[in-house]
Amino acid sequence: NKRDAGKGRPLIYALSLAVYCTSWTYFGGVGLAAQRGFEFLAIYIGPILVFTIGMPVIRRIVTLAKEEKLTSIADFIAARYGKNPTVAGIVALIAVIGTIPYIALQLKADTPFDSRFGSFFLTDISLIVALLLAGFAVIFGTRHADATEHQNGLILAVATESLVKLLAFTAVGLFATFFLFDGPADLFAKASQNETVVAAMSYETAPARWFVLILLSAFAIIVLPRQFHVTVVENRTESELRTARFLFPLYLIAINLFVIPIAVAGLLTFQGTGIGDQFVLLLPLAHDIPWLSLATFIGGFSAATAMVIVASVAVAIMISNDIVMPVLLRQNIIRRGGDLGDFTGTILIIRRTSIFCVMLLGYAYYRSANINAGLASIGLLSFAAIAQFAPALLGGLIWKQANARGAIAGLSSGMFVWT
Repeated sequence: NKRDAGKGRPLIYALSLAVYCTSWTYFGGVGLAAQRGFEFLAIYIGPILVFTIGMPVIRRIVTLAKEEKLTSIADFIAARYGKNPTVAGIVALIAVIGTIPYIALQLKADTPFDSRFGSFFLTDISLIVALLLAGFAVIFGTRHADATEHQNGLILAVATESLVKLLAFTAVGLFATFFLFDGPADLFAKASQNETVVAAMSYETAPARWFVLILLSAFAIIVLPRQFHVTVVENRTESELRTARFLFPLYLIAINLFVIPIAVAGLLTFQGTGIGDQFVLLLPLAHDIPWLSLATFIGGFSAATAMVIVASVAVAIMISNDIVMPVLLRQNIIRRGGDLGDFTGTILIIRRTSIFCVMLLGYAYYRSANINAGLASIGLLSFAAIAQFAPALLGGLIWKQANARGAIAGLSSGMFVWT
């Protein structure tokens, strides 16, 4: 059984990387395409470039992380600067701040019709979803205090969810293309006669924006806490990276094949009513196909659940290792010199509490900010925050004169501008 599991591990590992495709991909990509045509592709060009021509950088990062037994992006960046605890703490804090809007995005996507039921019902449903997702994260991601130990159950769950969301999204795409219309030719023939569709598909994104979006997504595929966790911490062998090098880009292409057809079908069906983020759900509902509506919702919930579980686990590890535990040790609340077993209970309590706190902060952001922006806009907000890690990470890899004071100044000033 172990031998069979080992053979399938590269496939599971490659599929787990698709945790990158969250509700932003599942719902927000269609919403963005309904407004700005092909601009959504920039968010996937960056990762494809990194996992093809940029693979040597990923290999280097994975090798260094294994040699030094690093368990998070905060540990990795701090290790480039003499394991400076201040650098690690700042990175952990930025990771928390940058993850909160992304969690709010998942809550917004998973409760799309709440506004129809009034404020109290909205609060109730959103809070229940947040607590359920936090519970899943605790169950799957906090069984062991040793963060270097591979979490097979977590990665298998994420890989399974990657298949679910791909199949569900493809099903909606096939429905929109071949059942609502007589194939791509018919769909785009009717689209060419609709002013709203023509305006959206002919939208010209500025070259500078293309460059920035591609750059942000290229950084994000490495430095997002959840991506660093699945790509680096959960990597076991070189064969996993070889498989991921071609399978992950293929997955990104596959899940985006029907974005434009769904967006066009939604614009033609709903006459550009400004609900692009909900086209994936509304197309089956509008044509009274309950099984497809259910499958679509499950696919979207899978996309959100996978992201929230891995992101909250990754952030919780940083909170415990780089923020809370150093304070407890510095204040002599717990004594130094013990091995991991002495602190196991404390570490697990901190991580589980951190998961619920981060989830509730995401919920609070979702409620207090009264988010009306599209999913893509919220996702880019998080990308821009997490991208502050890239200069410190790359500088520490290639620049011998890089030092902790420079990293601290860069991270702090970058977050000041972001704020």
